[in-house]
Amino acid sequence: QVQLVESGGGFVQPGGSLRLSCAASGSILSTDVMAWYRQAPGKERELVAGSMSSGITNYADSVKGRFAASRDNAKRTLYLQMNNLKPEDAAVYYCNARIMTMQSPRVWSNYWGQGTQVTVSS
Repeated sequence: QVQLVESGGGFVQPGGSLRLSCAASGSILSTDVMAWYRQAPGKERELVAGSMSSGITNYADSVKGRFAASRDNAKRTLYLQMNNLKPEDAAVYYCNARIMTMQSPRVWSNYWGQGTQVTVSS
């Protein structure tokens, strides 16, 4: 079994900062892409930042220059530093990872965390 556990969400005023973490655990053989998505009420889930195992990271245009994703491959942890938060950043943030497990060493599977709420309001 694989688990992705997010943490770090909370309430912040506009202009504030938060740092999210996503830790992957379980019978993991290898981890490929790890990404952050978010979903606001009434909206579709959208990609915020995608981090390749090579270290290359892509960002949604709406967060470029404000958000920074990083990963610690040894800890199988993905981070998202969010600065200058805006009310439109409020959403449930989900971690996603493409993982190969020890039980299925030739198969890449997609896993999701349970989400962490980010509220931005004055």
